[in-house]
Amino acid sequence: MYLKEDIDNILKTDPAARSSLEVMLCYPGLHAVSIHRFSHKLWQSKVGFLRLWARLISHCSRLFTGIEIHPGATLGRRVFIDHGMGVVVGETAIVGNDVVIYHGVTLGAAAQAREGEKARDVKRHPTLGDSVVVGAGAQIIGDIKVGDNCRVASGSIVLKNVPDNCVVAGIPGRIVYKEGQKVKEEVPDIEAEAIKVLKNHILKLESEVALLISQSQPQTTSSQIAMAQESSPLDDAVTSQDNSMEAVDAFLWGAGI
Repeated sequence: MYLKEDIDNILKTDPAARSSLEVMLCYPGLHAVSIHRFSHKLWQSKVGFLRLWARLISHCSRLFTGIEIHPGATLGRRVFIDHGMGVVVGETAIVGNDVVIYHGVTLGAAAQAREGEKARDVKRHPTLGDSVVVGAGAQIIGDIKVGDNCRVASGSIVLKNVPDNCVVAGIPGRIVYKEGQKVKEEVPDIEAEAIKVLKNHILKLESEVALLISQSQPQTTSSQIAMAQESSPLDDAVTSQDNSMEAVDAFLWGAGI
């Protein structure tokens, strides 16, 4: 039942698909999803050696199709992985019905992946709602949810929940359309903000070093020191330095650093 439904969905979705036979023979996304349905059944048994077989089958599917789907991942009906090379779907990911995923997409874990066995059996991968389209090279990271009927632009990095009926683009991902309407609010350039904060911090350090040097010189008078302190051009710019450093953190996090 699932196989015919998947083939019919690909014929309906992909203009390059011209026959059922072509889809069966030449679509690695169909092969990967079909093999996953079998390996997922084995994984659900929770029996040790059957789970090992599930992982082995998943690994063979990866070698054959270039698509890596952990057998623990849950896929809905009519999931279409187009082209597919380089797609990674993590163990606790959940993918809804009628989802389209293009090549190079990652449904991955965030910092929890570095916690090792402590994060085992914990939901750490994203959930995609129904009728979601994920563009080529997009990364959806962490235990977040992308709502129904959303579009994730190619190359985006999504780190936060996305409500239904939205279009997300950018690094990190920002909502640019919601319910068919363009989001008009000004989107901050976090990369520029991060660079400005770092520049201000460096200039402040330089002024402090210059002040220390002047204090260490015997001939420097107290009035000269006071003038050096008053002449620091960045005191106002760095008064809120602790809060502004969040821009640096956001940029580095969005860049995957």
